[in-house]
Amino acid sequence: MTEPTDVPEKVAADSGGDTDYDLLILGSGSAAFAAAIKARDLEESVAIVERDMIGGTCVNIGCVPSKALLRPAELYHQAGHSPFTGVATSSGDLDLGALIGSKDELVGVLRREKYANLLDVYDIGFIEGTARFTGPSSVEVDGRLVSARRYLIATGASSWVPPIDGLDDTSFLTSTTALELTELPDELIVVGANAIGLELGQLFAHLGSKLTWVEALDRIAPFEEPVVSEILREHLETEGATIYAAATALRSGMDGDRVWLEIESDGTTVRLDANELLMATGRRANTVDLGLDLAGVETDDTGAVIVDSTMATSNPSVWAAGDVTTTPRFVYIAAASGNMAAENALRDAGHAIDFRTMPRVTFTTPPIASVGLTEAAAIRAGHDVATTTLPLDAVPRALVNRDTTGIVKLVADESTGELLGAHVLAEGAGDVIQAAVVAMSYHATVDEIAAMFHPYLTMAEALKLAAQTFSKDVANLSCCAS
Repeated sequence: MTEPTDVPEKVAADSGGDTDYDLLILGSGSAAFAAAIKARDLEESVAIVERDMIGGTCVNIGCVPSKALLRPAELYHQAGHSPFTGVATSSGDLDLGALIGSKDELVGVLRREKYANLLDVYDIGFIEGTARFTGPSSVEVDGRLVSARRYLIATGASSWVPPIDGLDDTSFLTSTTALELTELPDELIVVGANAIGLELGQLFAHLGSKLTWVEALDRIAPFEEPVVSEILREHLETEGATIYAAATALRSGMDGDRVWLEIESDGTTVRLDANELLMATGRRANTVDLGLDLAGVETDDTGAVIVDSTMATSNPSVWAAGDVTTTPRFVYIAAASGNMAAENALRDAGHAIDFRTMPRVTFTTPPIASVGLTEAAAIRAGHDVATTTLPLDAVPRALVNRDTTGIVKLVADESTGELLGAHVLAEGAGDVIQAAVVAMSYHATVDEIAAMFHPYLTMAEALKLAAQTFSKDVANLSCCAS
């Protein structure tokens, strides 16, 4: 954490009144820094208030540390499961403590270089302490008034667990503490099988833990296309996992140093036990004790700040961005919305965010990547829908890799052919999906995508092949045939 910085002498605001800053930002994560840098680009004065660790979720406890562990775990698993004839490999010994130490070192470097050091680069004020609104246009930091023309709430979100009988007296992990383990659990129960639960569960499965997932909704990866969820489930089960979907966690407790969880599944009560229990049941906005009621800032029933497409709140002096809001919780959305919120707040620019081409990636193995509408969502939106699915055994890259686990599903408007959604379960899905993002940004049709050049023996070719399946049987095409 950077050293606390005193509030500087007051600077004159453009409005003519005396304020400490043009923009005061609560929080120091991706949304906050994007907003602060934009404010300085606009030659406005800005300060960030942080009560904890500078950098927010992504660099400290989210994207960076989890992916820094997911990749070596994947390689460790692959080393013991080579699909290639004639290539003998072995995974060797695991030193989880050393792996965690390496992750912590990387996090420290990025926190310093991508956050703390930027305070001086951009001349951004930093105030260490707890901020709280005391009125519609007043904020105190540990009891000291700090004034601004505009305010931006960017305090992020934290792990949330549902009320389960006995959980308060049960030792359990969150997505934060799971990344601090230095001893590998032999058995791990993960409650929640959306992105975070799937990623962290498979991380430990690849390192050697026996995994059990418990999901309250009717399938894992519940917001993806059902066919994607089903193929991923089958794959995880072949890796040795046990999965309970449409299951309700009833109660939990400890039996010595082991944890147990009772669930209801298919009308039957099942008792699970393991070394560790990971609660990956979602995140809630960090808005408690911010004084939002005094500021006249409205929140939804989960505590998230309600914003419009310009990141404006119900208070015309207060804006919000990132995971604290009702917008989708992705770091690139946080950064984009923070940048936009600052310019809208300081220049009344009126920029609006459009989520139509927002991609999402779940870093499982194989990963899931999606953009746009699912088939069900497109039908609800009133489209006459045409869809196609391409199994990976029709993709030359997958055949060469000896790994055909996965699928590509495209959703198009039947009358126009415009691509409405793309859904990929495959190695490199996060990279493949960007081509679909670009195509959708320009309202491309599936015929136009099929006519584009796609390099042979790349996973990106799967997008072309999937587009071709709207009009052709790609199984009867030669390599690279158009």
